[in-house]
Order: sequence, then C-alpha cells, then structure tokens
Amino acid sequence: MPKPIPEFESEEEEQEFWATHDSADYLDWSQAEKVVFPKLKPSTKTISLRLSESMLNELRLLANKHDVPYQSLIKVFLRERIDDELYKSRVP
Repeated sequence: MPKPIPEFESEEEEQEFWATHDSADYLDWSQAEKVVFPKLKPSTKTISLRLSESMLNELRLLANKHDVPYQSLIKVFLRERIDDELYKSRVP
C-alpha cells in the first residue's frame, strides 16, 4: 500500500521532497499508463565554450570509442557531474 503524498506549500518544497524520496513508496507504478507527448521538445540554449585543442581531441577520441557525437558525450559528462555534485552529496 503506497504512503500518502504530503501536501506541499510551494513548488520548491515539492521539488525538495521528490529529490530526497523514492516515488515507488508513494505511487503504485503498476497502475500507471503510458503517455506520449509527440510535440514536446526539450528546451536548449546554444552556448560557446572554449576548450584547448588537446582536450577537444581527447573528447573526440572518447566519443568515437563510445560511438556518439562528441557534443553529446560532453552533455553526458556534465549531467553525471552535476548529479554527483547536487544529489549524491546529500546522501548521508
């Protein structure tokens, strides 16, 4: 039996709650229905980033080994590091 979801006073309070709690404790995912949002596209912003040629070459080499575009690999590396810094440091 899932736990009741608490009432939240703000979106920030709800975000903090879900960042530190497992939804499986509060929802019966076996009752979930798949939903498709065909026109939903993630918003992105183009930036300019200066890297040394050697670092860029190393990134391209790694990307080639993983068979992905180097810019995609950079995004994966950034996501992993951001998650590590923001979320793994919260675990006691």
